[in-house]
Amino acid sequence: MKKIYILLAAAILTTQVFAQAPSKKQDKKIVIKNATVHIGNGQLLEKATVVFDKGIITEVSTNSVNESGAQVIDANGKHVYPGLIVADSRLGLEEIEAIRPTLDYYEVGEVNPNIRSVIAYNTDSKIIPTVRSNGVLLTLSVPEGGIMPGTSSVMKLDGWNWEDAAYKMDAVTQLNWPSMSIRNAWWAPPAEEQRKQSAANMAMIKKFFEEAKAYNEQAPSTKNLKLEAMKSIFNGSKKLFINASSAKEITSAVLFAKSYNIKPVILGGSEAYLVADFLKENDIAVIAANPHSLPNNEDDDVDMPYRNAKILHDKGVLYCLSIGGSWQQRNLPFVAGTTAAYGLTKEEALQSVTLNTAKILGIDKTTGSIEVGKDANLLISEGDLLDMRTSNVTTAFIQGASIDLNNKQKDLYKLYMEKYQLK
Repeated sequence: MKKIYILLAAAILTTQVFAQAPSKKQDKKIVIKNATVHIGNGQLLEKATVVFDKGIITEVSTNSVNESGAQVIDANGKHVYPGLIVADSRLGLEEIEAIRPTLDYYEVGEVNPNIRSVIAYNTDSKIIPTVRSNGVLLTLSVPEGGIMPGTSSVMKLDGWNWEDAAYKMDAVTQLNWPSMSIRNAWWAPPAEEQRKQSAANMAMIKKFFEEAKAYNEQAPSTKNLKLEAMKSIFNGSKKLFINASSAKEITSAVLFAKSYNIKPVILGGSEAYLVADFLKENDIAVIAANPHSLPNNEDDDVDMPYRNAKILHDKGVLYCLSIGGSWQQRNLPFVAGTTAAYGLTKEEALQSVTLNTAKILGIDKTTGSIEVGKDANLLISEGDLLDMRTSNVTTAFIQGASIDLNNKQKDLYKLYMEKYQLK
């Protein structure tokens, strides 16, 4: 046991070796020229120029631009992309998965819509630099556990503290829909017990929503923080993400939300393709989670998780892609690349981790694509960002500020390349 504690302490200490200062605000106009510019909305511009100043994109053109007084970056042969956006992660809330003191994404209790994950966001996380070096610049950091684990904020992957890193505060509240499937695994409780638990959870959700509705239709003299937190969901100023996977769960969740005049977003949606017409009819967006996974059912096509995005796209359903977890987010561009190999074009796949995500999170007016008037959240890659073999992000900007793309992994790589005198 003593050895285990020593190893855990060593693991924590090693995370403190690598340190980076946050970026400084843009103080000079920047011109990126001769680049292949992937706008993020399906458009592609060859030999194009992107200009941004004071953190805002001021010009996107295939014509010559005024370079006077600007820092000029010649991106000939390179690609410019919008910064990728994560729609569901534990970034900043989790450091070492196996060590409880480094986990801060779970609160005691089943119903906690008033809990704010933003104040737990750790800008000093060593995972963040690793993830952003693959092009991820914004994330929705999501609490977990219970039926309503709390409220999430969109965070920049840069900053001195959580106030500095916040991009859109308290944007989303999560609801975990009760499972409507019976698990037959050896570790699962008996079927009848599973049914009872699901029914109990459903009753708890209905009771809470009824109480919250009644509370917010009145003007109570005594504040109830949990019920007060639901006001922004009922009036539509905050989004409700419902975690539901099976077709039955998705349908049930959407109809429940509609009964309160709430238009939810479905998170998970592994069987969203089965109810795509229903989702389109009700104008419901989907965050398609974990495309790199096995099918839900034994008789599903083995490539069904890869094709889910293409089916949703063809049906006209607004969707984006996500992975979940923390360090896993570095693979987000390659998940999008997989969907391109299974039916989507490269630009459509890119949109599923940029502009589509921004639309679902309600930040598309300021980010998600390389367009005039939006924040300069963008990056330069020497190869195809969605291709693991060629992707090499060399430069990145968040609101025009140049981001340090070094990380602990790169430092260790350089260290051992030097130790063994490898090139």
